[in-house]
Amino acid sequence: MPVLCQKISMLDTSGVVFLQLGAMAALALYVAANLGANDVANSMGTSVGSKALTLRQAIIVAGILEFSGAVLFGQGVSETLATGVVNAQVFAAKPQVFLIGMVSVLIACGIWLQIATSRGLPVSSSHAVVGAIAGFSCVAAGINAVDWRTIGTISLTWVATPVASGALAAVFYSVVKYSILDRPDPLSQMREWIPWLSAAMLSVFGIIVLPSVVDVALVQTGAIAAAHDRFGWNLPIHDIVIGIGSIGAIALTLNSWKKLESVENPEGRGEKAEGISTNTSSTPTHRHSLIEQQMARFQVLSACFVAFSHGSNDVGNAVAPLAAIAYIRRTGSFPSEDFSVPLWILVLGGAGIVIGLTIWGKNVIATVGEKIIELQPSGGFCAELATATTVLLASRFGLPVSTSHALVGAVVGVGLIKAWKSVRLQTLLSIGSAWLVTIPIAAGLAAIIFSIAQSIGQF
Repeated sequence: MPVLCQKISMLDTSGVVFLQLGAMAALALYVAANLGANDVANSMGTSVGSKALTLRQAIIVAGILEFSGAVLFGQGVSETLATGVVNAQVFAAKPQVFLIGMVSVLIACGIWLQIATSRGLPVSSSHAVVGAIAGFSCVAAGINAVDWRTIGTISLTWVATPVASGALAAVFYSVVKYSILDRPDPLSQMREWIPWLSAAMLSVFGIIVLPSVVDVALVQTGAIAAAHDRFGWNLPIHDIVIGIGSIGAIALTLNSWKKLESVENPEGRGEKAEGISTNTSSTPTHRHSLIEQQMARFQVLSACFVAFSHGSNDVGNAVAPLAAIAYIRRTGSFPSEDFSVPLWILVLGGAGIVIGLTIWGKNVIATVGEKIIELQPSGGFCAELATATTVLLASRFGLPVSTSHALVGAVVGVGLIKAWKSVRLQTLLSIGSAWLVTIPIAAGLAAIIFSIAQSIGQF
C-alpha cells in the first residue's frame, strides 16, 4: 500500500510539473506570436509597401522562412539571452528565483509587444527581453545580479545596428541610383548589372548562412560521409557552399535576363533598331517602370533573406526564458555552460512567430513600408539587403540585435540618398520614442510581476 501511494504521489507530481511547463510553453507561444505580429514588418513591410508582394503573399513567404530560420539558427542568440545577461554566480544558489523571474520576463514582454503592435509601432523585442531580465534581476538580487558588461555590449549593438544598416543601404542605393536609375539608357545598364546584383544577394546569403545549412543538411545527416565511403569523394563544406552559391547566382542571372527581355518585347517580336530594342526608346517613365518591375523580383528575394535572418535572430527573444525554465525544471539547477536550447522549444518559437504574423501582422506593416518614406522596389531591395546583411552577421556571432532598428535605419538610409526631405520625421519620432521607452517599461513590468509572484508564492 505505501508503494502504491508513493507511485500515485509521483504521478501527481509529474502531472503538476507537466501542467506547469505546458502553461509556460503556452506563455512563450503567446510572446512569440506577439513578436511575429510586430516584427513581420521588418521582413516584409517594405515589399508590401512597394507593391512587390501582396499582404497574403508576404505572410505565406515570411511564415515559411521565419520558421526555418528559427529552427535552424535560433540556438546562439537564445543561449545568449538565457544565460548571458545575468550574473550566474548570484542565481546559481537559487535557481527557483531565476525561474520565477523568467516567467515574469515572458509576461512582461508579451504585454508590451501586444500594446506596441496594437498601435502599429515596430519596437525591439530584444530591448524588451533584456530590459525585463534586468528589471526582475535587480528586484530579486540587487544591481550586482545583472551582468552589466554583457548589457553594455548588447546595447552598443543596438546603437550601431541602425547606423551600420543605414550606411549599407545608402551605399547599395547609391550604386543602383547612379549606375542604373539615373543613366540615359537604364534598361541597358540593368542588363549589365543583373549578374552583379545576383552575386551580391547570393553572397550575402551564401557566405553567412549556407555553411550552416550545408552542415545541417549534409554533414549531420551523414550524406558527405556516405559519399566519401561509397565514391571516395572528399567534399569540403566551403567548396559545396561556393558551388551552390555560384549555381544560384548564374540561375538567377539567366532568369532575370529572360524576364527583362520579355518585358522589353512583350509580344516576343524581338524588334530591334540599330541594335537597340524598340521599347527602349519609349518614355523615361515607362523605362523606369520596367526597371522597377525587375527590381521587384530582387526585392522579393531580399525580403526572403530578411525573413530568414529575423527568424534566426529574434526567436531567442521569445524562447530563451522558456529554455531556462525547462532546464531548471529538469535539473533543479541554474543553466550551466553546457546549456543548450532543445529543438522542440525552437520549433515552438518558430510556430508562434508564424501564428502572430498571420493573425496580427498587418498592423505594423504600414508603418515601416509606407509611413517613413514612399518606397519603390529598387529602394526596398537595397533596404532589405542591408538589413539582411546586418542581422545575419549578428546572428552568426550570437548577438541579439534589433531587426526593427536595422530595417528602419536601412529605410532612412535609402531615403537620405533618394530625397532626404521625403523622410517623414514625425514617424521616426514616434518609432524612436517607442524604442526609448521599451527598456524601462519592460523592466518595470517584469519587476512588478516578479514582486507579485514572489509575494503570493504560487510557484
